[in-house]
Amino acid sequence: MQKNRGSDKYRNVLVARFSALGDVAMTIPVVYSVCVGNPDTRFIMITQKVASTLFISTPPNLVVIGVDTKTDYHGVRGMFRLKRELVKEYGIDLFIDLHDVLRTWILAAAFILSGIKVLRFKKGRQGKYELTRKHNKHMLPLISSRARYREVFYRAGFATGDLFMSIFGNQKASPELYSSVSAPKEPGNLWIAIAPFAKHQGKIYPLQSMQKVVETVAKWPHTTVFLMGAGRDECATFEKWADNHENVHNLASRRNGFPCELALLSNCDVMVSMDSANMHLASLVRLPVVSVWGATHPYCGFLGWHQEERNAVQLNLSCRPCSVFGNKPCLRGDYFCLTGIQPQMIIDHIRQALSERGIMV
Repeated sequence: MQKNRGSDKYRNVLVARFSALGDVAMTIPVVYSVCVGNPDTRFIMITQKVASTLFISTPPNLVVIGVDTKTDYHGVRGMFRLKRELVKEYGIDLFIDLHDVLRTWILAAAFILSGIKVLRFKKGRQGKYELTRKHNKHMLPLISSRARYREVFYRAGFATGDLFMSIFGNQKASPELYSSVSAPKEPGNLWIAIAPFAKHQGKIYPLQSMQKVVETVAKWPHTTVFLMGAGRDECATFEKWADNHENVHNLASRRNGFPCELALLSNCDVMVSMDSANMHLASLVRLPVVSVWGATHPYCGFLGWHQEERNAVQLNLSCRPCSVFGNKPCLRGDYFCLTGIQPQMIIDHIRQALSERGIMV
């Protein structure tokens, strides 16, 4: 781990990353590592309120603040007021912007006008454009978002070694933390988490195909399946899938909270997820993820922390990737990047991921 002068120069560092949830989750391994590597500096992390609950077992020099930017700190006046309150409370002497959007630009302007230094991470927009454009794609992997986050701390002069193990350290979470969802895991049992939803259509595997995956793994001996999601529509889908399966549990039927779900995930053996926030949540507890990719691609830099690309299920199509976030209409009109993936491909990847952990099914 490199040593430099950031801790000598800055004592109270503000770090900002608001939406989306998955992007906030990706900051955690970096922010925790920087905190551990620079114990003499206090870091103040501001994020959306719901995302603030992801920060579990924080280092002693990390303060996490959930900020409501839609009501309490809305608009230009809200950002300037937030800046004044943060400086008064914490004596900020450096602002690190890990979001790089209009909201954080305004906040950065407020700090700059007060003579406080601002550093902003580099999104790599040009490389992502060249990777996702329709013709003459540059099919080369870009550096990960975590590496981009780490780089801005390095520019500030902080030690940036990879010191993060898991939200729960080097152990699995205590069963007490997920007792509202499940009894403790019995020896020899297999726990599989499946999160089939994402924000955009270009990242959602056909639900009827995913149902076949659920039905197949639910028949494996000593196996419990946890369906993860949120919202009324997702809950209704999961209810149908769990029908007639005592070992398939719908976690979308109630709000368990991130601490509970992360504790459960730390005791699972594998997760199946889209290119979505759930992949990054599983990564925070070092859970292997079989990730399904459609319009997006791991090359864009959003593969989960310490996840393996060999566990990514994807088709080699000349049109992929067509989008960084999966929010663009399909150029073909049929989303074959997803509909062309057979359920057996996902099942085979699950078996492979489990076998690498010494679990044979």
